[in-house]
Amino acid sequence: MALLEINALSVRFGGVAAVTDVSLVVNAGEIHGIIGPNGAGKTSLINAVTGMVAAHSGSIRFLGKEIAGVAPHLISSLGLGRTFQHVELFGDRSVFDNVLTGFYRHQSYGLLAAAFRLGKAGQSERKTREQARLLLEAFDLAAYAETRAGLLPFGIQKRVDIARALAAEPKLLLLDEPVSGMSEAEAEAAVTTMRKLAREHGITLVVVEHNMHVLMNLAERVIVLNQGRLLASGTPAEMQANTAVIEAYLGDAA
Repeated sequence: MALLEINALSVRFGGVAAVTDVSLVVNAGEIHGIIGPNGAGKTSLINAVTGMVAAHSGSIRFLGKEIAGVAPHLISSLGLGRTFQHVELFGDRSVFDNVLTGFYRHQSYGLLAAAFRLGKAGQSERKTREQARLLLEAFDLAAYAETRAGLLPFGIQKRVDIARALAAEPKLLLLDEPVSGMSEAEAEAAVTTMRKLAREHGITLVVVEHNMHVLMNLAERVIVLNQGRLLASGTPAEMQANTAVIEAYLGDAA
């Protein structure tokens, strides 16, 4: 089933074409990777899908609904989540509090019930706090639970960001360079956890990443952008053997 359908999408900033006539389909349950040289249009594509920038032309359909031109918070409410290249955490709050915020879009009780933790609110709060602790453990963050997020190294902040994004349990999660700043071992562990949790909770992933080793081990399908255009798509093995893809990264001499 097609979860996300992009047809002939273009994004422009003044006279600069960031994305040109890109079409792709992401099916439910798949893990897609998006790769390309610097300036290929990867983040611009994600920004257009999530409503952060306006599409110049083309169509973006999520769950069969047209979302081009829809406000970001309304797109998010449909079950489309994202992370950013540069983490957007609450730096003065603890790691635990940051992850906890990811769960709140699923809360349905009122302000009074929340203030006094009455009935359903109290039960939900206890369950949510336990789920947050489990996520911290899954991403090896338990030791940092009470540490202010803004004091942590960038690689650890990235793990907090991923955990918070998964806490919201979106139907589709777009991850923009999720393992940047991590060591190879940290990146491998994070990828293993992301894949496991996505499968368990029915979350479809689209991942932009420069770490080719990590991405090729994570993605089932790979989309390659170059100069804002779709260059190729296919399995990781097909993309690793594709001459045009190799040249886009390494130059004609390669």
